[in-house]
Order: sequence, then structure tokens, then C-alpha cells
Amino acid sequence: MPKALGIVLGYRRGTNTQYTGQVLVKLLIEDPGEAGKYVAGKALYRDSKGNIYKGRVVGLHGRRGVVLVRFKPNLPGQAIGGLVEITK
Repeated sequence: MPKALGIVLGYRRGTNTQYTGQVLVKLLIEDPGEAGKYVAGKALYRDSKGNIYKGRVVGLHGRRGVVLVRFKPNLPGQAIGGLVEITK
């Protein structure tokens, strides 16, 4: 499967809790229904300072091409709006 790009939307949130270890990423793919094929894929984020954050796609979030990604180490708040590269 080819690489896909995604945009970091923010952390997974509840009404009272923010889960900073889990990030929502909107995949930039033509068919949002194809997002399920990227579950268990690898995610990679590079910031402007050269730091690399590696993660794994752990699930879907809705039907519009948004996936849930866990990064190690956690992504900083400055990563919101940044690009993530996802491979299968």
C-alpha cells in the first residue's frame, strides 16, 4: 500500500479529559472509506527542529477518514496542524 499523508487534528478528548497519548489524524486520501486499510500501519512525524516521532495507527475515528494514532514519545501541542506520513 502506498504512503498516505495526514493532518494532525488534535488529541483525543472527552468532556473532562484530554488523552495526550492519542492523536487524531485526518488522512488526505480520495475515499474516506479506505482509511480502515491503514489501521496497524506506521506513522512518522518530523518537526522543524529535526526531531522524529514514530507511532502506530490503532483505530478509526468515525467514517470520514480520521484515524487514531499513538506516538512514542507523545506529540507536542505544536504538532497540531502538521503533516504525518503513514505507511502500511
